[in-house]
Amino acid sequence: MDTFDCVIVGGGSAGCVLAARLTQDPAVSVCLLEAGGEGRGALVRVPLGIVVTVPTQLINWGFRSVPQPGLDGRRCYQPRGRALGGSSAINAMIYTRGHAADYDAWAAAGNPGWSYAEVLPYFRRAENNARLHDEYHGADGPLPVSDSRTGNPMQQVFLAASRQAGFRLTEDFNGVDQEGVGVYQVTQQQGERWSAARAYLHPHLFRPNLRVLTGARTRRILFTGKRATGVEYSRSGRVETVTARTEVILSAGTFQSPQLLMLSGIGDADELRRHGISVVQHLAGVGQNLQDHLDYTLIHRAKSLDLLGASPRGLLRFVREFGRYRRQRNGMLTSNVAEAGGFLKTDPGLSVPDVQLHFCVAVVHNHGRTLQHLWHGYSLHVCALRPGSRGQVSLASARPEAAPRIDPAYLSDTHDIEVMVRGFRLARRILEAPAFAPYHTRELFSAGVESDQQIRALIRARAETIYHPVGTCRMGSDDGAVVDAALRVRGVEGLRVVDASVMPTLIGGNTHAPTIMIAEKAADLIHRQPSAG
Repeated sequence: MDTFDCVIVGGGSAGCVLAARLTQDPAVSVCLLEAGGEGRGALVRVPLGIVVTVPTQLINWGFRSVPQPGLDGRRCYQPRGRALGGSSAINAMIYTRGHAADYDAWAAAGNPGWSYAEVLPYFRRAENNARLHDEYHGADGPLPVSDSRTGNPMQQVFLAASRQAGFRLTEDFNGVDQEGVGVYQVTQQQGERWSAARAYLHPHLFRPNLRVLTGARTRRILFTGKRATGVEYSRSGRVETVTARTEVILSAGTFQSPQLLMLSGIGDADELRRHGISVVQHLAGVGQNLQDHLDYTLIHRAKSLDLLGASPRGLLRFVREFGRYRRQRNGMLTSNVAEAGGFLKTDPGLSVPDVQLHFCVAVVHNHGRTLQHLWHGYSLHVCALRPGSRGQVSLASARPEAAPRIDPAYLSDTHDIEVMVRGFRLARRILEAPAFAPYHTRELFSAGVESDQQIRALIRARAETIYHPVGTCRMGSDDGAVVDAALRVRGVEGLRVVDASVMPTLIGGNTHAPTIMIAEKAADLIHRQPSAG
């Protein structure tokens, strides 16, 4: 069968949700195309597999940005998951939603239906929280959310230091008040990663109205006039097509959804013609509005076998922990590395937190791609939650196999670096608290850095992404928007975008849970509304 009601491009967090929800109706047939594999291996299931999957291209597109003037001309690593589950197969599994005000701002910007009160039911519908059961949380959704099972005492050291530095603790970043420091809940169950594929898709592969093709790389969307009618893809060395009766849904992610729109003739007309692409619809906003959380990491070497490291004693500890994991599914191998953190205000007069912390029980340098990460130590990430910088994704080539041209334009808005400077000082205050004194041996990279000028220079030399790109197919009602509030691509029919690229502005937190929410809501929109743009 090569004709389906819906064809979904991309088996990441959003695509898995859509395929599962739409095929609950046996009258709706769906074909899901995923360029990667099935996302079932041990490196996906075992949480600590992140130390292999993020630095390498085993199940990771491993993109790179263009040189960034704001970061001393560096090209920045941009990992993205390449398997069913997408980036939820390689991420740190942290379950946070952002602040309620983020979604209210979406609605106020001309996106009816996207206020916090209106999206909260979709967060709850997705969630199966093992501990929190109240009006903010779900208990019977497909996505397991649980407390950390590492039992790592360094979590308590971090919390104690945060209290000593004057910050309050919280047991729920997704409840009535986001502000505070705590241990992150994770998308795990019984000590195993639960990607979007494992939660939503794998249990339903038997459905006769669902076809999932892995190793299928989409080349372009097919149109009859202004209507999307199918998808051309390559698989096993052959170019094939699949037809959509009702609509094509792009869920290829913030980098590849706009790339596929442009390859298919939707984007800035002049730019498309420069690449020899026939214009289907002029939409200048395609690929614009790229936003990401730029992150600086303070790193300390330390003496504790509770911290990941490759010393002889550390390796012996790891062998013992491997046996513990096999027997009990807890301990070190359940670690997401970034085990604790928080949302804090760099100015008490702010209405919402403006920085996020991730406390890692390891030396985390250059995405784990250098020898320093073999040392025992701890790291504290700090990022500015609502950056003003705006970049873009464009075509490097008209060849579908080419990577997109990614330009986050980090620190192009000077306000961003000032927030990061204040966040740096705040994070250092925690690491210098008495609770860390018994463990600390040496501060790496930032020792002796004190003035704002020195901190700015250090940020420009070392800051990297914390993996939250959004916004390149922006939702809105103005001429620069790519999709409307029902996520339909403007100016054409039978085509939607459903993934993090539709976010008008970057939310103040990790982006996996919000992407799941977007897809949950989109499934309802698709059932209820016609696909005409």
